[in-house]
Order: sequence, then structure tokens, then C-alpha cells
Amino acid sequence: MELSPEQRAIRETVREFAAEEVRPTAAAADREESFPEGVWDALAEIDLTGLTTPAEYGGFDADRRTYAIVNEELAHGSLAVATALSVHCLATSCIAEFGSEAVREEWLPEMVDGRPVGAFALSEPQAGSNPRGMSTVARREGDGYVLNGEKMWITNGRRSGVVVVFAKTDPDDPDSITQFLVPKDSDGLAVGEPEEKLGLRASDTTSLTFDGVEIPERYRLTEVGEGLAAALSILNGGRVAIAAQSVGLAQAALDEALDYAREREQFDRPIAEFQAIRHKLAEMATTVRAGRLLTWDAASRMDRGEDARQAASMAKYFASEGALEVTNEAVQIHGGYGYTTDYPVERFYRDAKVTTIYEGTTEIQKNVVARELLGD
Repeated sequence: MELSPEQRAIRETVREFAAEEVRPTAAAADREESFPEGVWDALAEIDLTGLTTPAEYGGFDADRRTYAIVNEELAHGSLAVATALSVHCLATSCIAEFGSEAVREEWLPEMVDGRPVGAFALSEPQAGSNPRGMSTVARREGDGYVLNGEKMWITNGRRSGVVVVFAKTDPDDPDSITQFLVPKDSDGLAVGEPEEKLGLRASDTTSLTFDGVEIPERYRLTEVGEGLAAALSILNGGRVAIAAQSVGLAQAALDEALDYAREREQFDRPIAEFQAIRHKLAEMATTVRAGRLLTWDAASRMDRGEDARQAASMAKYFASEGALEVTNEAVQIHGGYGYTTDYPVERFYRDAKVTTIYEGTTEIQKNVVARELLGD
């Protein structure tokens, strides 16, 4: 799968940006559990915060293959930064696809410039893999809606300025899920304390509570009852992004392992000369390449307008589980040093686990693949 000259140029630009601007901040951001806002502003300066925004609103309007390339290269520098961007792009995609012209003009030009940051609120404390079980309700009142409920695991939860929210218009009807846009400064919207996480510690992850939040009719993005279908449609692109990020993280771990294996000596020779290490590196490189090709295949299918549900789930499943395997082996190759913060592979290992969970767990991806295979 060859890249176009433009895609190769974009890859080199983002790769250089990740190496010079993103990677140097990653260890401190992880240690301090703080998102590197300076990096975000720099992303905006090179137009990456408008990746999924149409050109008529000032956006980059990237094709899916280019979007995957950008996510891979950013994640090579920091998974937390790549995740923040992909969620922001989920929000801009929802507004671009489902919002009215007036709503698109109101929000997208500023979001292209990086502020306000977008968030995507689907999961709840008791409704993660089963969104139909959500309890957040949007009650019709006057000329708008009143939202009540709680959302969990919200990336950009604290730093966002606008949230795409999914809620039932009828609490007893799972088919009434509808998509709404909620400005972050709305009365009654409260942000929870940051989650204390195993990995992805620089990511701003919180709960959001909606207590009588009033929004106007124009901020209902989908027809009543069409919100879940809209979410699943948008999440196909999100899964390709997470697959690409998984590949970028795994590539970073492989690169570190290669450097260490060449430099580290045992029994008077580099450990790269030992067959056990060489076989590990060969397996890691194969996993990375396979994940990349699956991701590019899913992205290309989306660009061609094909039904890419199965391909996106295959890519997300394989690449995320592959990232966990590759980062684990990178730690193993580093030996005792790999278990310390002296080398970044321990952070890669901690970060990798979340890729098998968010945007649909590995088990959910397998369900999607099996359903497509069996025609259920």
C-alpha cells in the first residue's frame, strides 16, 4: 500500500514534530499527570487540530489514510497527545456531519484553531460496552432540552470547551438515544476529579455530571433516536485512529528495543547477537507492520466509501493487542532497566493497555468481526 507524495510529506512533517515537540514533554507530563498545553497549541499552528473539519470552515479535511498516518506519528511521540487530538476530531466530525449550517459556522472555525477543545461523552458508570443501557436523559422542555445524568472516562474532560453528548429523550426507551452539543460553560455541568490511571497519565480524563443543563433546540445534532447509529458510524473512524495510535506506540517500543539491543552487552557482546533477542525483535517488527497494514486497509476502505466496520474492528483489535505484546517484549529486552523510569518502555507498556479498552474493547471488536462474518 503505497503512500501518495502528499501523504509522505505529511508523515515526515508530523514525525519531525513528534520527535522535536512531543516526545521531549512526554515523560514529565506522565509523571506530573498534566496535559502539555504548549504541545496542543503547536498542533494548532501546523493545522492538525482541524484534521477532520471540512475545508469550508478552515479545516484540513484529511482523508482517512492521512488521518491514520498523523495518529500513528503523534502516538510515536505521546499516546496521550494523540488520544486528545483524536477525541477532539471525533467532536468536530460529529458537528460537521450532523450539525446545522448555523451550528457548524458557530463552532468549527474556532475548533480548527484548537480552542475550544472538543470532548465526546458516550460512556457512563454503568454503560460502557452497552451504550443502550445509558441513563442520561434529555427531557424536552419549551424550545429546548434539559439534560440530567453522568458520563465517565471523558478524554479532554476538564480542558474541553464543548462536548458532544448522547442521551435518551425517553428514559424507558433505548431507541431514543439522541446526540446533542453542550457548551462546557453551561449552568449545571460539573467536571469530576481527574481519574488516577495506570497509563495515559498525561491525558485529561474525568467524569461529567449534567444537572438540569439547558440547551436550545439547535444543539440537538441528530433526529430523536438516531444518536446511537450516528455514534457507531463516527466510531468506525475513531477505531481506525486508535489502531493507528497503537501502531505508533508499538513502533516507538520497537525502536527503543532495537537501540538498546545494539548497545547493551552481556558476555562480552551486544545482546542483539543472541538468537533469543533477535527472534523477539523479528516478531515485534512483524506485529507492527501487520497492524499498520490492517489500519491502512480499513482507512482506505473508508476513503472508498465502503462498509468498513469489520476492517476497522480487525485493525483496532489486532493493533491494540499487538501494541500490548510489543511493549511487553520491549520491557523484557531491557531487563531490569525496562522496569524503571530510566527508559521510556515502562511508560509505553502502561499506556498500551488502554488501547485494548477504549473506543470499544477487544471483546467488542471480536463481536463485530464475528457478526460480519456470520451475517448476523
